[in-house]
Amino acid sequence: MAHLRDALPRPGPRLAPATRIVLYSHDTMGLGHVRRNLAIARGVAEADFDASTLLICGAREAGALAMPPGVDCVTLPGLRKELGGQYDARSLDVTLRELIELRSRAIDSVIASFRPDVLVVDNVPRGACGELERTLVRLRREGRTRCVLGLRDVLDDAAAVRQEWHTRGNRAAIAAWYDAVWIYGDPRLLDPVVEYDLGPEVAAKARYVGYLDRTMAPRPRQEVAVPGAPFALCLVGGGQDGFEVADAFARARMADGLQRVLVTGPFMPADLRSTLEGLAAADPTLTVHAFVDEPTALIARAEAVVCMGGYNTVNEVLSYRSRALVVPRVAPRLEQLVRATRLRDLGLVDMLLPAELTPAAVAGWLSRRHLPPRPAHRLDLDGLRRIPQLLLDLVGGCPSARLPLAPVALPAPRSAVNASC
Repeated sequence: MAHLRDALPRPGPRLAPATRIVLYSHDTMGLGHVRRNLAIARGVAEADFDASTLLICGAREAGALAMPPGVDCVTLPGLRKELGGQYDARSLDVTLRELIELRSRAIDSVIASFRPDVLVVDNVPRGACGELERTLVRLRREGRTRCVLGLRDVLDDAAAVRQEWHTRGNRAAIAAWYDAVWIYGDPRLLDPVVEYDLGPEVAAKARYVGYLDRTMAPRPRQEVAVPGAPFALCLVGGGQDGFEVADAFARARMADGLQRVLVTGPFMPADLRSTLEGLAAADPTLTVHAFVDEPTALIARAEAVVCMGGYNTVNEVLSYRSRALVVPRVAPRLEQLVRATRLRDLGLVDMLLPAELTPAAVAGWLSRRHLPPRPAHRLDLDGLRRIPQLLLDLVGGCPSARLPLAPVALPAPRSAVNASC
């Protein structure tokens, strides 16, 4: 990745310990959060940034993803977000309160032992159900670790975000605990600071990083069988709620015999995945994979992509300028609908609402797949090039010589667990 290596000077002989970075993601639904953090870790490693990076994630499937040199991960007991928005334990027979306490203590113990110079928190200022609060309070009192909140381009419908952030005290949390807010997007699509009225404290700390160019993704760990002929690809994220999109794609037989490759995701219920595998057994033009550790290897070769509207999938589609049909999730959040609508209005993707989803609609769109590719350059894709410099700005050279942070008034804890966290 020459363009990343050009972002920083080559390190000389090591005069101080490597910068220690922790990237936290809660991973309550799908693999999008941990995959975004892994892309950041990989970008830092490829830039020859002298770092030792630890991912703290909530999906054990993260262990199947390729980790670059200098990067490792700790997996928390799983927390699951149901389609109605409620949270519960993914595997353990414990109450939600017990699980959050277990995860919170595990996070705090790992970070206390690792002693990071920078903590990057993905998307949720207080952590899932407040599980980061004890750690954020301790880090601010100790004054050694710089804390960054990373936000994706779209959080949800604007009214919902404003209400949620007010209820959870997120603006106060950012003001007290965070040194910077990185926005992994382009304000020409949506400006979260303005759209969600995040206030002057957040605006002062915000940096628009740009989307994360995925064209230099690593080789996948697993070799995925793909057709020798041209093919269309369907991606539904983790697959927890992607069956309807996958089923419509699987049944969209093409008159020209177009090959189709479908990735169900690791969280699709087993009985629904079996239904799709049964369709593939009876259709030689359809191939089904349960999990692919690096989908960019497929996106790069596909003639067209049918997908849901999650951040990572859309980011990858934009990176490869793929012709894409996005079928966004519309509940419990409107995040994907907002993202897909804005991208469609910019002429970067096509969109099909779930209520309009049929095999015939998918087949009709695929029949037009030979139209020119989308001009993805309209959006900023240089995030991975900028992040190493932002890290350097934060640590200020030698981390061990940095002065402690000035004391600040801490917000009241809000970690009481309820059904919606």
